Amino acid sequence: MPLPLYLLALAVFAMGTSEFMLAGLLPDIASDLHVTVGTAGTLTSAFAVGMIGGAPLVAALARTWPRRSSLLGFVLVFAAAHAVGALTTGFPVLFATRVVAALANAGFLAVALTAAATLVGPDRKGRALAVLLSGTTVATIAGVPGGSVLGTVLGWRATFWAVAALCLPAALGILKAVPKGRDEDEATGRPALRAELAQLARPRLLLVMLLGALVNAATFASLTFLAPVVTDTAGLGELWISVALVLFGAGSFVGVTVAGRLSDRRPGPVIAVGGPLLLLGWPALAMLAYEPVALFILVFVQGALSFALGGTLITRVLYEADRAPTMAGSYATAALNVGAAVGPVVAAAALGTRAGTLGPLWAGGLLVAVALLIAFPLLTAITAGRSAEVPR
Repeated sequence: MPLPLYLLALAVFAMGTSEFMLAGLLPDIASDLHVTVGTAGTLTSAFAVGMIGGAPLVAALARTWPRRSSLLGFVLVFAAAHAVGALTTGFPVLFATRVVAALANAGFLAVALTAAATLVGPDRKGRALAVLLSGTTVATIAGVPGGSVLGTVLGWRATFWAVAALCLPAALGILKAVPKGRDEDEATGRPALRAELAQLARPRLLLVMLLGALVNAATFASLTFLAPVVTDTAGLGELWISVALVLFGAGSFVGVTVAGRLSDRRPGPVIAVGGPLLLLGWPALAMLAYEPVALFILVFVQGALSFALGGTLITRVLYEADRAPTMAGSYATAALNVGAAVGPVVAAAALGTRAGTLGPLWAGGLLVAVALLIAFPLLTAITAGRSAEVPR
């Protein structure tokens, strides 16, 4: 894999740390800013909503911009949003900074996903995506738990400052290593924006986007409110939240790595095997969350299955959107973040049920069940190559 791909992954690491870090910081943010934990959880949805709208909008605006300049600008705006968030004393301002950060993240990912696909051969998109997403999984292994510990020791604001600082070496790496001379050549054969947007009318593209969104919704529904499960249900101290996040991150790294090897050529088995296992895993975690050992094992397993299945579905989005070369990354980003927006909202509602802190885990299982009910009758269509005679 080319060096620029790994430097893009470094920036994704900083952004992934920010996107996932709230899972360990919500109680402290809620207490400091005098809101409920459920209200604080909407910060995750705010970030996701910004990415849903921002991905296609910013990608459309940036499609003619120099690639390196675009990536660098998005990273610097992302850093500035976190600096403002670290300084604010009001929840509305913090909410607004999450939306701005999301717009920058959306623009970055939209450009980076498209760039990653062009840096490798046409049959290696899955592996390129795996390298790029490894920035997110390493964030869940090291960045998010580290941020959780930092937040526990020094307060949640220190974690926001740390994310802003992480963006600086990423920006330097982009400036030094990402090529800037290819944009003009690529523009020659670039389809019109209207033609790229018209790809969204194709049923198979919409189908894989929907499935990716549902699986990611299940992931975020459960992960966003994992901290109360560790402390309230399992009865463990706050520092054990970081252990749970490390295990989820380690599992996600394993899952996305395996999916990167299989999603290009064998997506069907990943979906057919991983889907039912993921479906069983969330209810099992809810029923066994009182036992710390079982809790931690299942957190690892669910991290692996969530990212293996989700990564495979998002790879299918890139394949299905290959006639939209400058917008494909934004379609994948939007699909991921529709799930990231819907998941915490569903989970917050589940907190008010009789299941209490375990409600988000049951909600995660329900979301996966919906995805599988849609996917299994259409599995051949989802995993077929472009030459297959299925609805497009």
